[in-house]
Amino acid sequence: METRNNVGSSLFFPSVNEQLPVIVRAEGIYLYEADGRKLIDAAGGVGCVTSIGHGVEEVIRAITRQAEKVAFVPLIQFLSEPVIELCDLIATLAPGSLNKAMLLTGGSEATENAVKLARQYHLERGATSKFKVISRWQGFHGMTLGAVGFGGHTGRRRKYQPMLHDSPHIPPAHRYRCRFCCHESQCNLTCTDLLEQTIKWEGPENVAAFIAEPVVGAALGAAAAPPGYFQRVREICDAYEVVFIADEVMTGFGRTGEMFAVNHWGVVPDILVAAKGIGGGYAPLSVLIAKEEMVARLAQNNSNFTAVHTHTQHPVSAAAGLAVLRYILKHDLVTNARVMGERLLSGLCDLQRRCDIVGDVRGKGLLTGLELVRDKASSESFPLESKAAATLTHEARMRGLAVYPGTGTADGLVGDYVLITPPMTIRRDQVDDLLAILDAALSATQTRLSH
Repeated sequence: METRNNVGSSLFFPSVNEQLPVIVRAEGIYLYEADGRKLIDAAGGVGCVTSIGHGVEEVIRAITRQAEKVAFVPLIQFLSEPVIELCDLIATLAPGSLNKAMLLTGGSEATENAVKLARQYHLERGATSKFKVISRWQGFHGMTLGAVGFGGHTGRRRKYQPMLHDSPHIPPAHRYRCRFCCHESQCNLTCTDLLEQTIKWEGPENVAAFIAEPVVGAALGAAAAPPGYFQRVREICDAYEVVFIADEVMTGFGRTGEMFAVNHWGVVPDILVAAKGIGGGYAPLSVLIAKEEMVARLAQNNSNFTAVHTHTQHPVSAAAGLAVLRYILKHDLVTNARVMGERLLSGLCDLQRRCDIVGDVRGKGLLTGLELVRDKASSESFPLESKAAATLTHEARMRGLAVYPGTGTADGLVGDYVLITPPMTIRRDQVDDLLAILDAALSATQTRLSH
């Protein structure tokens, strides 16, 4: 029998030619590689997943206990205790009348079901022509074909373009690269005018929903909408009977220093979806939270919501999420995310002042990012072949820090950035350690890119 000496040779991974390090242990904010190297996990397990850090005993025990009692039941026939408890707890924390929760398994599943619910809500109230979903360019709402279709990330769309059900898009709220007001002292919210204009162009009778991330993570490197943005979005959606969907897959459950990021703008969406932070990396879990009046419309018509997936309302995932959320509340990690986020952002701004290749620093709470540029004065991006973000990621990892790289923040093609999203349990001294490592990694990256 033939044996394989190449470890992981049978693994089909998206980065088909990349050799990845093996993590053998994780504890708190740290990851440990097989060779003993210790890294601060500021990549957040693909951005904001590791909300409470690694190895939390309360969560591990909750998963074990639930698996011993009942690991799975078919959701169309039975409920389980942790599902009921978690949905009730989420309803008490969600803003406004967002008090109807459904537990799913991932962000793409949640955003697609949010769009389906918006469509069905309009059907139930007799507005049968409403089906279009408006989103923003450089917004990311998931990797399934439906989510890629109404998403706006160029790199994730291009290979599958012929297969996508395309949707109308408007420009993002991205002050550093805004075509309308990046050179002005304050945002003029022209980008919100384009939402109203697009609704009119598409026909208000045809537009079902608008979906947006309060802080765009995986496509714009932690770009938060400006003050007043979502207040104006709420007004426009109300005026044209458009369902406003807040995609908080990355921001939900405390990451930005508020339990939900929309709280920064004081608005209540019609549907809110969240994912990464509630599972904490311990189990696949996402949640769709809808306004009571939306679900009531379906109930009045005795119309079921067509959204059944095999692992919807999974008992073990629900038990994990309940333990994670209780841990967040018990240790007041939302406040810690705000306070440590301010310290982190201040340190990143200092690095920006001292480092020629850091063009912009941005974010809220512990969802932060920095954009790398070839020329600070003009904000010129590095060409794709420079692999600036990948270079910084490598230099950081070699020094003991994991960050999350990306490209396309400038125009969908170029524009290198890294996300810095450590667990919400991070302490002051650990923030300082993170910044020191990043400082050294940026210096090394600048030297390499200048050659």
